[in-house]
Amino acid sequence: MRSLKWLGLAVGLILLLAGTVMVFEAFDRQSHSNSDTIRPFLITMVPVWVVAIAGAMALLRRPTK
Repeated sequence: MRSLKWLGLAVGLILLLAGTVMVFEAFDRQSHSNSDTIRPFLITMVPVWVVAIAGAMALLRRPTK
């Protein structure tokens, strides 16, 4: 069961990285300056990464007795 948890986290990380790159490319495609890309990208992706990190921490936490 433990290796399945790590496999799921690794797959989730790969999907999160791929999604992050795709979101950046989508914002960059229509922008005319760096601030047109970076600001909306951060506003979009920071909450996603915070939730992903919190979820991973919850999965990796040792069960309490």
